[in-house]
Amino acid sequence: MLDLAEVAPAFASAREAVDAAHRHRALRRHGGQVAAEASLRAAVASAALEGNTYDLDEVRGGTVTDPVVQGALRVAESLPGLVDLWPRAPRQVLAKLHVLAARGVVHDHDLGRLISGAERIDALAGLVAGNETTPPMLLAAVVHAELITLRPFAGPAGVVARAAARLTLTARGFDPRGLVMVEVGHQNREPEYLGSAGAYATGTPDGVRSWLRHYAAAVTVGAEEIGVIGDSVLASV
Repeated sequence: MLDLAEVAPAFASAREAVDAAHRHRALRRHGGQVAAEASLRAAVASAALEGNTYDLDEVRGGTVTDPVVQGALRVAESLPGLVDLWPRAPRQVLAKLHVLAARGVVHDHDLGRLISGAERIDALAGLVAGNETTPPMLLAAVVHAELITLRPFAGPAGVVARAAARLTLTARGFDPRGLVMVEVGHQNREPEYLGSAGAYATGTPDGVRSWLRHYAAAVTVGAEEIGVIGDSVLASV
């Protein structure tokens, strides 16, 4: 996949953006504050990509009770505790993410239960489990694309897909503190996000290339957002 035209340079550029973001001086003394805001923004963006769009300040203020938003917030809060389990038991983690994301949206009987694609989920779990060879960003892109196109869970399956991709980046050490808001990158480039995901589903080299280039661009946006938050934090202290 990395041999597809323009993919490797796009991934290299995204890696540089992440490395630069991780050096932001706000992370030295205010890393927890930056991480909390990053988690919030990622959750709000992920919910918006499911069609549940709310103002960031309203969500921060606790006035939004939309179940998809609340599910995305629960998922975001759970991710640090699932990092170690993800590469060991990915199917278990996917079920847990769906329970958190879809509570109050789908029937309790459907929480954590696959509605389609069991064989492909098994194959994806096999790809994730113990994989220390596939480059982290490439693996995260594949995890995300497979889940977003398959939508194996009822309700806000996209929230699960984006969370699984974030877990991949964190567990593999690409973004060890879970700061890169790739979800914000997807939201900022939503038409491209949807189009490239559809292109990936065709299975053609051009379709896969389109998705990978989008994913690198979204990672870049998500990394740059760290600097935006960091600057704001430093300006307020």
